[in-house]
Amino acid sequence: MNYIYCNIINDMKKKVTLKQIAKELDVSVSTVSKSLRDSPEISEDTRLKVQAFAKLYNYKPNNIALSLKNKKTKTIGVIIPEIVHHFFATVISGVEQVANETGYNVIVCLSDESFDKEVINMEMLANGSIDGFIMSLSKETQQKGDYHHIKEVINQGMPVIMFDRVANEILTDKVIIDDYQAAYEAVNFLIQNGAKKIALITTVDYVSVGKLRTEGYLKALEDNDIKVEDKYIVKIEDIETCDSKIHYLLHSEKVDAVIAVNELFAVVTIKIANSLNINVPNDLSVIAFTDGIISKFSTPTITTVSQNGVKMGRKAAEMLIRRLEEEEHELEEYDSEYYRTEVIETSLILRESTKTR
Repeated sequence: MNYIYCNIINDMKKKVTLKQIAKELDVSVSTVSKSLRDSPEISEDTRLKVQAFAKLYNYKPNNIALSLKNKKTKTIGVIIPEIVHHFFATVISGVEQVANETGYNVIVCLSDESFDKEVINMEMLANGSIDGFIMSLSKETQQKGDYHHIKEVINQGMPVIMFDRVANEILTDKVIIDDYQAAYEAVNFLIQNGAKKIALITTVDYVSVGKLRTEGYLKALEDNDIKVEDKYIVKIEDIETCDSKIHYLLHSEKVDAVIAVNELFAVVTIKIANSLNINVPNDLSVIAFTDGIISKFSTPTITTVSQNGVKMGRKAAEMLIRRLEEEEHELEEYDSEYYRTEVIETSLILRESTKTR
């Protein structure tokens, strides 16, 4: 027994965390954090006990731990995967609206779908530049399933609101749409209007929204007794392969409808259909997610699932600012009831790229 205990202590000396200190001393993470900052809110006895324990086991805050909030910056950090998609631009617009109304500033960083860049951005902003984060995960972060940088920020008392691409493994507030149900209803619309060979142009499975939309697509086919054809499901990993994969689908298979998980895939589909003398919508109906400028001004205009990006951004900012301005909540880290997931409604906006009976 003593041998096992010593091994545990040795491990703690190597990589002790706030959470481990809190567990050993039977106090909250917040109490540990405040004690290490000599907060007068904590009794002297508790402060000395926490500080002695931290010193004994060589606790050192990492770069992100420097974000312990000694002062308010009145600034929100937003990390998005990319800026080319209209959806992310509308989310930023919604965040800025609420920030302006409440006296906050906004700093926007791009991860460029890179895990490393997402971590660097988070460490940089958490080092005293901002009060809290609003973020959508990069593809590479979701592929790796490595969320240590986000957990560290949350453990140090800095609120994080996740939107669109979220991770169930992270206990924090989230703002999403019901991607599954939205895809299900879009496919049902196509079926009700005569489509039977419906293709899906989607992302790889580790991107959460693409995975959920794929599941909604499959369930709609199943509920309408339409056989799932793997050859009708095109998974795009990077933009460079987009044209060739969609061209191969439309050239080799006689599909009568396509649901694309973003506007870009939809526009490429229409462009390639035109080059193959496939008429949209008479021969091929097309639906996309997002409802941005591209959908409204393409030829033909594109029927879309509106994700209400502005509303999503506003809601994320409201949730973050409420967290920042409420009294600090004494909370055990895994109290999941403390966190909320807001679901923003979607709507199908009919345009020229689909036909109706």
